[in-house]
Amino acid sequence: MQPIIEVRDITKHYKTVKAVNGLSFSIPQGICFGLLGPNGAGKTTTIEMMEGITPATSGEILYKGISNNPAFKQEAGIQFQSTALMDYLTVKEVLVLFSSFYEHTLPLDTLIEQCHLSEFIHQQASKLSGGQKQRLLLALALVNDPDIIFLDEPTTGLDPQSRRNFWHLIKKIKAQGKTVVLTTHYMDEAEQLCDHLVIVDHGQIIAEGSPARLLHNHFDHVFVCLDRQDLPQEFMPENDTRDSTQITIESTSVEETLQQLIQAGAQLHSLQVRNPTLDDLFLKLTGHSLRE
Repeated sequence: MQPIIEVRDITKHYKTVKAVNGLSFSIPQGICFGLLGPNGAGKTTTIEMMEGITPATSGEILYKGISNNPAFKQEAGIQFQSTALMDYLTVKEVLVLFSSFYEHTLPLDTLIEQCHLSEFIHQQASKLSGGQKQRLLLALALVNDPDIIFLDEPTTGLDPQSRRNFWHLIKKIKAQGKTVVLTTHYMDEAEQLCDHLVIVDHGQIIAEGSPARLLHNHFDHVFVCLDRQDLPQEFMPENDTRDSTQITIESTSVEETLQQLIQAGAQLHSLQVRNPTLDDLFLKLTGHSLRE
């Protein structure tokens, strides 16, 4: 099947800064595709080139097999990283305004129900809470019933409950057969939502695949974690910088590790066992945390 988006060796240079340096990937229809990386990695620049907002320095981007496809503007929905809403217009008035920009639109009642806007539909859009605003911005990205939806850091700044509510909305959208392109620096968000990931750092791809496959390929162990005060000296890291209250031990057999800890006299009341995450993967590949 032809990919809905194909990116071929795109670059974006600003004088001496190479924001994006030769990215190539394709996005099948009907998946949630994630661009994962720290702030400044080139995610937003890449997605803006895909959206046609920022011209690429070099390379080519095809939509449904066609470069500069004129159908893209009518068939794509975009939720920007930051959007200022009009003063004095209500949520409903903003929806009506954006609907007028497109040839084909969803019924307003459908958008209101899908994005759970009814409780504040008559409030001024500029006075919404963070979670309410993000739901309205998602509705605006869906107003033209798009084939592909771009979401650029959609949950930044939201509280945990609002983030999970937003994840639920995105899952429902994908279940309708839509293609979702998501940029994020939250590893739990990527693991929850994305079918396929491209992990970028310094404008280059450092890993690509499904979250499960990436973790399976790079890790054959789990992490056993204990508070520093509960761990015998023999289990301390060789280069102990003492900048953390918790020590993490890599283990290929939790049972054997626990036996060793008990024999050494470790206190186990702070014990935690966890699987590797995408943040662990990023740290392994780059030497620094995704959040740094």
